[in-house]
Amino acid sequence: EAELASLTPQQIMQFIFKPGFSTAEQVTSVSGRGVGMDVVRTNIEKIGGSIELNSKLGRGSTFTIKIPLTLAIVSALIVEAGRERFAMPQIGVVELVRAGAESEHRIEVIDGAPILRLRDRLLPLMSLAKLLGLESRKKDSDITRDAYVVVSQVGTCLFGLIVDQVFDTEEIVVKPVAPILRNVGVFSGNTILGDGGVVMIIDLNGITSALATTSAATDAAQAVAQSSHKKETSSLLVFRAGRGAPKAVPLSLVTRLEEIDASNIELSGNQTVMQYRGALMPLVDVDGNAVSLEGGTRPVLVFTDVGRNMGLVVDEIIDIAETSVNLEIQSQNSHVLGTAVIAGRATDLLDVAYFVNRIFGGWFMTEETDAYEDETDEDREPPKKRLLMVDDSAFFRNMLAPLLEANGYDVTTAVVPPEALAMRQLGEMFDFILSDIEMPEMNGFEFAQACRDGGAWQNTPIIALTSHTTPQDIERGRSVGFTDYVGKLDREALLHALVNCRNLNGDMA
Repeated sequence: EAELASLTPQQIMQFIFKPGFSTAEQVTSVSGRGVGMDVVRTNIEKIGGSIELNSKLGRGSTFTIKIPLTLAIVSALIVEAGRERFAMPQIGVVELVRAGAESEHRIEVIDGAPILRLRDRLLPLMSLAKLLGLESRKKDSDITRDAYVVVSQVGTCLFGLIVDQVFDTEEIVVKPVAPILRNVGVFSGNTILGDGGVVMIIDLNGITSALATTSAATDAAQAVAQSSHKKETSSLLVFRAGRGAPKAVPLSLVTRLEEIDASNIELSGNQTVMQYRGALMPLVDVDGNAVSLEGGTRPVLVFTDVGRNMGLVVDEIIDIAETSVNLEIQSQNSHVLGTAVIAGRATDLLDVAYFVNRIFGGWFMTEETDAYEDETDEDREPPKKRLLMVDDSAFFRNMLAPLLEANGYDVTTAVVPPEALAMRQLGEMFDFILSDIEMPEMNGFEFAQACRDGGAWQNTPIIALTSHTTPQDIERGRSVGFTDYVGKLDREALLHALVNCRNLNGDMA
């Protein structure tokens, strides 16, 4: 499910071309075997063509098929690889890049596969000489220091070819490839240049097949690049509640929207509750207080995690807004993160952690800390620092990210420690790391130990976000490299811990 969530719509569409993939409920003599579109693509690629799919829900699908001419005059880029010249059809060439260690365009190696860092994305690379079994002028170790890269595109696949030299563009006459070379797959024909030299024409469709072995590393690297460099938008649920500006919460935190009648609200001690899905669900208003037992039907936002529900009663649901959260005014109210312009109106972004903590108290924590009581909000001067948060709980990632961004941190998230360590391998640097303890694949203790064992993050402050804050847990955490320990819902302690880590780094500098 995590892998599916990271796929783009275009990547999901490509499953229709996979052999054996079918949406039919039953297999019949004419359908359901998942071979139709696979056969179509295979036969199109056999003649040097390509097929692309674009689909929009409720509007339809468009298949774009490109089939090359067997004899034509085309513009081609002449390059050299392994002391041999080759022609690359210019229609598939996006740009030429001179990559180097000191350049903004750098070549890195991920899991043995070369990757080009080009502006805001990472591209898979293939040495043309190595692909053709030729001896390149440059050693593999020299490629990362200085190389010519031809950035090419076939359909929606963008990749780079490393060549030894780039000459010029020429108008060439394409002649069919000789029968003896038809099974090679990377040549689409040959031509005679103006100086009389015979060169082979590179088939970019064949190159994409050769890149299949690096696709896993490429997809992971691309995901890291997008999360590190793009300012993602957030889906916010906008509503009215109480007086003042409209309110909003991240839509990803809302489990369900319900309508309740005041007659179904009951009083338990000083708390209002209602029977919901076989259990009692606490209800609060936007100020964190008990809900009025009078009135008619009202909307409720239901928040759920670790099997518990909480309801926030509001007056009216306005809309769902897709926007980049940029808090322009900080709030002094403990339940409001700040105010941002959403859909053209000033809107208060609520801190869901405040309501959860007010109702359940130690729901996620076994012990609270008072180690930072002496500091006040005025003592904090939130820096524009890069912060990595590693937590497998989407609930906490979505809840804490707005809080941290509102206090001046540039937040990058990772679901599991291996994803975070892949960022380290790519050269990503952070000023602080927040890590959960209980995670699949690798727990927080192992992650902290991996960071401290060496590498670029060896001295980066690491703060544990956990529900276990007993002295034994804290001692174990510090022994493997955690700088500080904070309860998951202790908002003030987390912010003070970050300030303390910043001050500690400043003293050491």
